[in-house]
Amino acid sequence: MAVWEPPPGPLGRGQRGPAGAAARVMPQDTPANVAATFPAMGARRLLVFGGIALIAGGMLFGDIFAVFVLHQNGGRTGEALLAAAHAVAAQNPSGVKAAFDQIGSSLEDRGTKIDTHVHMTDAGYLALLLALIQPYVALSAARKKFLAKLFLLGGVFLPVGIFLIHYVGLAYSPFPVIGWASILADSAGALLITALIGEAWGLWNHFRSMRVGAVEAELPEDRSWERRTLLAGGTLLVLFGFLHGAWYAGAMLYEHEARETRILNAMLDAATANAEARPSVNDYGALQAEKAVNIAAHSHLIEFGLLAILLSFVQPYVFLDAEWKRCWVNLLLAGSVILPVFVLLELRIGLLAGGIADIGGLMVIIALVGMLVGVLRYSGKLDAEPGATP
Repeated sequence: MAVWEPPPGPLGRGQRGPAGAAARVMPQDTPANVAATFPAMGARRLLVFGGIALIAGGMLFGDIFAVFVLHQNGGRTGEALLAAAHAVAAQNPSGVKAAFDQIGSSLEDRGTKIDTHVHMTDAGYLALLLALIQPYVALSAARKKFLAKLFLLGGVFLPVGIFLIHYVGLAYSPFPVIGWASILADSAGALLITALIGEAWGLWNHFRSMRVGAVEAELPEDRSWERRTLLAGGTLLVLFGFLHGAWYAGAMLYEHEARETRILNAMLDAATANAEARPSVNDYGALQAEKAVNIAAHSHLIEFGLLAILLSFVQPYVFLDAEWKRCWVNLLLAGSVILPVFVLLELRIGLLAGGIADIGGLMVIIALVGMLVGVLRYSGKLDAEPGATP
């Protein structure tokens, strides 16, 4: 960024003009100024590291879940629903109960894995957002570092506890309806809430008094190609996500709800009349798939857009050659488009579209890891400089 230099003559540096306005010299974002915003083991550095790692880990888990669990789980749920319909036709209450127990188990398995993916990535988004607002948190550096560690601890153990709920259950639990995994998840959630309350308190102190004790320098101004591309691409992704959500709500949502009611009534009528219920079960599965791909495309477009916008602010800390930085930016934005588009095309193309969507998710993960490596290299460069604090 260029330095504003006052003109020579009567209006020199630090002098006042006729209107009484002081000439202002804007600081230049030199490497030293940028380094001052990323102190060793400071709250911002911890949150940037942890945020990118949580997002990459959550997306990797989501990709594995989509490939190895999602479709198989849906098939088991459909078979259990068909078995329940047959048990109703045969007037077999125990068979109906067993079938619905299996359906409940499959839904819990699917739900906990989706929640694991969502909570891990969302904790990463929040960590990056907290890293951006650190200059406005009026707390001491030690307290901000403690809150950052507390947040990251909760961000790791919350999805771990959610993932274990299906497998641990109520085994050896002192409570009749809450298992140890749920206790772990709830405790981690309490850590996140505590850290967020502390950050909110620091923000309140800042805006109430406009006076802070140990504040980090504000983020460096960066007009690089990487930041501008991520900001523009992220904004477009969020816009397209909202437009798709509005289109789905207006054109398909109510029709899907009415069709679901008709299918369930037809399934019940078939079971009562001792007729074949498989067509209704297949129609119900197709409807759920249609709803799922539209909701997934909508949510992923918005999430990837927010991710691109947040990552645009950490580009000054990515210590890579310009070619590599642009490569990771292009790869992230390309994957952010490929994944939701081919999720939508799964109903038309089938598993091929699902495989391409998974490749899009993998592209985003690789780009995140590449940027994380750049941030680590930048941190190593700062810490290795002469006079740096270990």
